[in-house]
Amino acid sequence: MKQQSLWAVPLGGLGEFGMNMLVLRYGDDMIVVDAGMMFPEAELLGVDVVIPDITFLKQNRNALRAIVLTHGHEDHIGALPYILRDINVPIYGTEYTLALVKRRLEEHGLLDQATLREVKTPSVALGTSGRKIQIGAFEIEYIYVTHSTIDCAALAIRTPIGVVIHTGDFKIDPTPTDLRPFDLHKFADYGQEGVLALFSDSTNVERAGYTPSERAVKPRLEELCRAAPRKVIVSCFASSIHRIQQVIEVAGMLGRKVGFVGRSMVDNVELSHSLSRLSIPDGIVVRPQDLKSFDPKKLVVLVSGSQAEPMSSLSRLAVDNHRLLSVDENDTVILSSRIIPGNEKPIFRMIDHMFRRRALIYYEDGGRAPIHVSGHASQEELKLVLNLVRPKYFIPIHGEYRMLFRHAALARQVGTVSGEIFVIEDGQPIEFTEEGAYRREKVAAGRVLVDSGSLEEIEEVVIRDRQHLSEDGVVVPIIAIDKHTGTVEGSPEIVNRGFLSSDDGQEVMAGAREVVLRTIEQSNPEEMADWSVIKEKIRVDLKRYLNKQTAKRPLILPVILEV
Repeated sequence: MKQQSLWAVPLGGLGEFGMNMLVLRYGDDMIVVDAGMMFPEAELLGVDVVIPDITFLKQNRNALRAIVLTHGHEDHIGALPYILRDINVPIYGTEYTLALVKRRLEEHGLLDQATLREVKTPSVALGTSGRKIQIGAFEIEYIYVTHSTIDCAALAIRTPIGVVIHTGDFKIDPTPTDLRPFDLHKFADYGQEGVLALFSDSTNVERAGYTPSERAVKPRLEELCRAAPRKVIVSCFASSIHRIQQVIEVAGMLGRKVGFVGRSMVDNVELSHSLSRLSIPDGIVVRPQDLKSFDPKKLVVLVSGSQAEPMSSLSRLAVDNHRLLSVDENDTVILSSRIIPGNEKPIFRMIDHMFRRRALIYYEDGGRAPIHVSGHASQEELKLVLNLVRPKYFIPIHGEYRMLFRHAALARQVGTVSGEIFVIEDGQPIEFTEEGAYRREKVAAGRVLVDSGSLEEIEEVVIRDRQHLSEDGVVVPIIAIDKHTGTVEGSPEIVNRGFLSSDDGQEVMAGAREVVLRTIEQSNPEEMADWSVIKEKIRVDLKRYLNKQTAKRPLILPVILEV
């Protein structure tokens, strides 16, 4: 890498939702912006978490100076427990973001070895600007932005060849509930000075107009709570502190008490309240153990699990399997969150269960005042940021490829990008020099699959075996062999699961036994002395036979018992 050039290397978040991670390098100094995870697709059986491949970071470990976080959502901080084992550098973030990070690292027993450095949260309303931090060749200023959680920031990163702005996740909320507006002036100031490159959130680029303010939700919440004949159950993302605050305010206004159910909901409420970021009036909270006996006409309960995650509180409520709460006839259930693409089936199945319980269910209904608003900027807000920043180069980030492509088209329409617009994917570096910006040869990038219970990476072969099992089942031939004579004792036993029913498979299994016996009979003494060789021969011959008979390819696991 040339001394007088800036490299930007995306390792995640381009071409997918989540797993956000961008590397910036100048000379011998390198920083990482965000370290996110994403949840697995349905075909990744048994996988709990997907994180970016950090091979590039390991290869350049000596240059890595810090991880800089924009905000505390899992798709921006969720990979930290998994990558800190290999790369332990200081982590910078705002107060609330680092509080969430501490909790995650504590869960994994990594807090003691982490170095967390808080950055003062900037605020136009409070008249405070973000403290500039120097990390190697980079001077970084946090710029306050509005989003669906609190303490969110864009980053203005000053390098020796120009300023780079990374928006993080944002929307431009003109009436934020905490009275801390998006810092348009700071974006405009940097635009006046001159910006080398803008990396901007593309999540909502397909939505025309403006994203409604968070305050737009409150009238609808109040209307539904006022009309509710019995208790009200509200489910939203546990990180949506502004939404939780509004539910508490509506409950207080209507003379109702508030309860909190679900680990993530309780944890986030306690954390936000301890940091004075959530206002909860004295005497309004009902203890979880008292919820079932409390007057249902005087109760609002905030519950986690709006995406119908297995074993989440809302999923268990829907099937009447929660020890603290139940959904009864004429209870009001409000799903104050978007249905994330891919989660439609489990969410609507959960909603069906609620309807069976004769509850009054409200979810994204499109028409009247909304019960949920997005935390991401729509087209007009994206245009406004482009007009304020007027960058030389523009790189859309955070979204699937079609969104990056459409954001690039939007930038061309606005016409404020003086240089090139790059639509890139994970692993595609851009080198910025005094002369121009250039695509460079791809670096190692991709996805790492993790079982969260073990923190261990899952190899592709394990996923293939799981898919194999799910599609064609498993066949286990069990052969008893005399260890002295090498002869087979009796007929082989063949057990199958998920392959053929006992009625349909009798003839096929009888033929399979013959195949196993024939394989052993045709093996020479040297092969019979090595069980691993015999097992592989049985597996190959049985695979060929079963595929010919059934056109299926079950997982075959031969077992040899010495007797």
